[in-house]
Parts: sequence; structure tokens; C-alpha cells
Amino acid sequence: MTFSMLICSQGCEQQNDNVEIKVLGEHNGSEIYTYTLTNKAGNVLKVTNFGAKIVSIEVPDKFGNMDNVTNGVDNFDAIIKGDLYGGATIGRFANRIANAKFTLDGVEYTLPVNNRPNTLHGGPNGWYVKAWDAEILKGKNPAVKFTYVSPDMEEGFPGTITASITYTWTDKNEVIIDYSATTDKKTVINLTNHAYFNLHGTGKGYIFEHILTLKASAYTPLNEVQIPTGEIRPVKGTPYDFNEPKTIGHHIGETYGDATFRGYDDNYVLDNKEKVNAIVYEPKTGRVMEIITDEPGMQFYSGNSMAWIRSLGEENNAAPQGNIRSGLALETQHFPDSPNQPDFPSTVLNPGQKFKSRTIYRFSIRDN
Repeated sequence: MTFSMLICSQGCEQQNDNVEIKVLGEHNGSEIYTYTLTNKAGNVLKVTNFGAKIVSIEVPDKFGNMDNVTNGVDNFDAIIKGDLYGGATIGRFANRIANAKFTLDGVEYTLPVNNRPNTLHGGPNGWYVKAWDAEILKGKNPAVKFTYVSPDMEEGFPGTITASITYTWTDKNEVIIDYSATTDKKTVINLTNHAYFNLHGTGKGYIFEHILTLKASAYTPLNEVQIPTGEIRPVKGTPYDFNEPKTIGHHIGETYGDATFRGYDDNYVLDNKEKVNAIVYEPKTGRVMEIITDEPGMQFYSGNSMAWIRSLGEENNAAPQGNIRSGLALETQHFPDSPNQPDFPSTVLNPGQKFKSRTIYRFSIRDN
């Protein structure tokens, strides 16, 4: 069902010719919608007010074939009951907080544990499972603004936060994500989008032969429960170095540090010296994704929930062992566990301040 005009508290406020609205259903008393944004080339970005989530990004390959390059589905059950992180806005605090607690101005705040013994992505009822208000914006490019008011002490975090996420879909096939937030009490905040990408197209292959360039000279090593040790370690000479283009599976399955290197779920310290922070290239389709951000970090996740092994006779490829997630995530954000790490960039937000950040995912085609 589609509407030419719709006004609703958690749906939309106005209509744009390049935005189509579809009612999916009701969840916890709130209507859930998808918004289809179409640019002049006919390429599509779909988002939903459930979790302020990206549902799909449909762009052509070098042969003209259209595919969704994110692991999302425009289906009510899949959105509500599927991978809740995939494509969603993560808040109040993306990534992990050690031992589910932090101290701010001498007050210790205890958070719910959902990644034992830590808090992950704002807790089990984070912003990724909330129905956001929506407004379709007028302008040159189709855009939707989602807004959510997070009450004081939601999931244990202090302060009432008013947050907005604006998705703009440009004629250059850019997904521009603008984050904004204010608070009435001193708090911490770390926002990101948790989209998974596969430049083959959803369900059309593994991602280990995707070629990644990631402009980061250092990363933050982790302890045994995936919390940063506090060290900023150079990537040079390690499997974490993607400053020069390299397949994602290049080092997976090798021995590193007396153990089998099983993949990436790590925070990179971005150099922020060049306009483009990361590039992903898939040679078979020719699709390219560039990432531009003003955030200090980028979490690279290679979908390594299962072990990987090196293929015999294939130097730069790895073979999956069992079923693995055929998608990668490159999440722009501040560093994990920042509230407990005084040497990391601060994630504190004070009353009267405005948190603002922008990330761009830009898609194009390379013929060679």
C-alpha cells in the first residue's frame, strides 16, 4: 500500500515526488513504514522508521544489472524479527562498554549486559529497536529525517537526548547520513550506522575477495572480551594494514600471534588526511563503495562469526568453513569503550552542546 500524502507521528509529515511511502505494519503500538528514495538515474535507497534503518541500496554493476548491495529486505517480519543491527542507527552508544558501566563526574552508571560481560550497541533495547518519527524533507535530493527522544536513564544512560538522523540520496549515488543530538544532562553518545555490504548483491556471494583500502595507520587492540586495551598500535606489519588495496581475505586463515587469524571486528584510528577514508572494490561487478566521514574511528567487521581457512593454490582468497555472513560492515564512529578510556577522543555531550557528524557512502562503477 502506498500513499501520495501521509501525515503521522511515527510515519512522515510531508510528501516529496521522489519519496514513496509504504506501510509495513504495526509494532508495539507504532506504525512501521518504508521510504523509497529515487534519484534521477532511477537508483534507489530504502529506509524505515524502525531503528532509522537502511533497508536497501539498489545500484547497477558495470553490466547494468541492478542489485541491493546491503543485507536488508523490505519485509515486515524480516525488519522486526531479523538482524536488528543490520542497517540500523546504533545508539546511545555504538560498540562495547566494558563491564556494562562507566563513571561520569564521579557517578557510576550501570548498564544492561547484552554482550557478556559488556554492553553492546546501547543495550538490548537500544535505538535500533525504536520506532522513530519521520519527516520527508524538501530539496534538490530526496531525503528523510528521523527523530527519536530518548528519556533520561533509558538503558542506564543519563540525560534526555533528542536525536535526529537524516538520510539523503543524491544523483551521485551517495547515501549522506547526518547525525545530530542534544541533551538536557551531561551524558555520553556514540552513533553509527550498522549496514552490511556485499557489492556482488545480497545473497550473491562472499565478501572475502572484495578489495579494501582503509586509510588508518593504527588500530586499537582488544582484550579477550573485545574491549580495547588502551593501546594505539600501528597497523604496519600486521594483518590489519589496508593502507594499500588488499583483498579482505588476504590474511584470514594465516597464523598471526601464535593463533589462526579468523577475521576482523576491530576499530581503526582514521588518519583523516585524505577526503576518502575507505574504498571497497568488487572486480567482478565493477562496483565501488567509498566512505567519507568526520568521525575519528571506523569499525571493520568481516562477518567472521565462523572460522575461515585458506584455499589451496589461491594466494589471496579464503574459503568459508560452514555458513558465514556474506557481508562486511565499515561503521564510522568514536572508539569502543571511550567513556572508560581517558586517552581516547571524548564522547561526552553536555547540555547546550550539539553533537553533529556526517558520513557518506558513495557508489560508482569501475570498468577495468
